[in-house]
Amino acid sequence: MLRWILGGREAQGSVEKSPVLCIGEEQPKNWFTELQVLKGHFDIVRFLVQIDDFRCASAGDDGLVLVWNVETGERLQELRGHSQQITAITTFTCNNGLTSHTSLLTASSDRSLSLWDPDTGNRVQTISDLQSSVKCLLVLERLCVWVSGGEELCVWNKDFQLQCHKQNHSDTGITALIELPKNCIAAAMDKQIVIYRLTFSTDSSLSMAEIRCLSDHQDQIRALINVNDGFFASGSHAGDFGGSGLKAQSNLIGSCDPLLSVAYFYQP
Repeated sequence: MLRWILGGREAQGSVEKSPVLCIGEEQPKNWFTELQVLKGHFDIVRFLVQIDDFRCASAGDDGLVLVWNVETGERLQELRGHSQQITAITTFTCNNGLTSHTSLLTASSDRSLSLWDPDTGNRVQTISDLQSSVKCLLVLERLCVWVSGGEELCVWNKDFQLQCHKQNHSDTGITALIELPKNCIAAAMDKQIVIYRLTFSTDSSLSMAEIRCLSDHQDQIRALINVNDGFFASGSHAGDFGGSGLKAQSNLIGSCDPLLSVAYFYQP
């Protein structure tokens, strides 16, 4: 169901039979017809994450996380606990070999991190009084850890115990994170991308080491995305910077410059 709303081809009949709000076909300012209008937030909605095929969660500046049934438009849960705006949200799936359960992981400007059960709406874990607010989250399910980025880059286990951290010296902090092969992660810091490798020692302790710094952008990096196992891309608003073509240094494969928004493709 949710995959269809996000771009699949096969329509689900039940959605059209029981919409929350019917929108007419004639919409001069909107070429698309809404299937559902989900109302509940009272400030800007900035995040939408998929929980499963029939549920999603929304979050934003009102500090609320709302869980929705995308087929019926029903608001299933209202997660309250953060006192300021939500700055990052992601899903965290735990497998015990027989069953799996998906939780929601949130960060807020109130300098706290929370783990939520979307089935019950309960807050399962929380970390408060962080040094600064977290701007991005990344779950490494294969390693059973998750990473938070802000003024610090921190690695946590599933029990919310800090495993290791690195101080960030950028004025803007860490704004984006992606997972790379070989236990590596890429962190966007202002105009640079720093690649770290996570290593488990014989006593199961975890360490993090910087292995590469990519400095091709001329403006703050706004986005990181995996292309495939061999490539990832970064994007920034580069002002008057033009396309730079093919470069060999730092494994930069190519660049493009549409409307002064520059995207680079890297090989890890």
